[in-house]
Amino acid sequence: MTTSLMSDHQSGYVDLQVNGYYGIDFNSDELTAEAIHKACQRLEADGVAGILATIITDEVERMATRLARFATLRAADSLVQRIVWGFHIEGPFILNEPGYVGTHPRSAVCPANVTDMQRLLEAAEGLTRIVTLAPERDAGMAVTRMLADQNICVAAGHCNPTLNEIDAAIDAGLSMFTHLGNGCPLELSRHDNIIQRILSRAERLWISFIADGVHIPWPALGNYLKIAGRDRAIVVTDAISAAGLGPGEYELGDQKVIVDEQGATWSADRSHLAGSSATMPQVEERLRRELALSEDEISQLLVYNPQCAINRQEAT
Repeated sequence: MTTSLMSDHQSGYVDLQVNGYYGIDFNSDELTAEAIHKACQRLEADGVAGILATIITDEVERMATRLARFATLRAADSLVQRIVWGFHIEGPFILNEPGYVGTHPRSAVCPANVTDMQRLLEAAEGLTRIVTLAPERDAGMAVTRMLADQNICVAAGHCNPTLNEIDAAIDAGLSMFTHLGNGCPLELSRHDNIIQRILSRAERLWISFIADGVHIPWPALGNYLKIAGRDRAIVVTDAISAAGLGPGEYELGDQKVIVDEQGATWSADRSHLAGSSATMPQVEERLRRELALSEDEISQLLVYNPQCAINRQEAT
């Protein structure tokens, strides 16, 4: 990897969306202490200072069991405590329409409700840092308010709210959008679509992007970053167990994921992307090569802004 970020920022990369790494699936029901330790060793070797382990949509009790298991294993390992700063709970309160639901199992998607959210928070043992949900599925923005009141970052994602619903969610405490340009259909209305609506509110939201060159073409990502602004944009990998490895077949929860020769991570039927195989060193190199970003710009996207978004340090 290049050493620019590590030399200027001893803290290293911060990745707010990691589903797994180096052959380890964080959504596995058989996750072991050895597996998490191995993943964190590799993350640290790749210059990563901190991640949010991402648990995706499933039946609420299965999600809760996975969160509790991970939290217990983390508590017994100092390396894992250092690398895994907390959890990003992505779902199950998202839009279940094709395209918007992405790789999340539609059968487990449900409307947001305080009871299920509290169950997940308790299982996570105080480690929840981000919850991604669909504002239009949060009646009265009750869950958004509940989370914001606990200083948990509320992110919209896998959703298609109206502009009025977005504004109401922001007023209730919404502060982020998860991987803009993804978690939506391949074909959208030219002008009135979720991407345009969120970009129109960029001054009020953190906006994350998957910068692997697969999820968003580089010219589009360059445009999105300009509109979102250097001070509000965040880059994530959305890494799955394939990260750090090569083409092949991998797992994401109960799903099989195929990684092709270009590093794209496809569902088994190749109908949609399912996470990413990218690593942060690869992302840094591509942002520099494809978008000609400066060291300061890359550092803000990969180090500083992610910390600010989850209140690890004060924004300026």
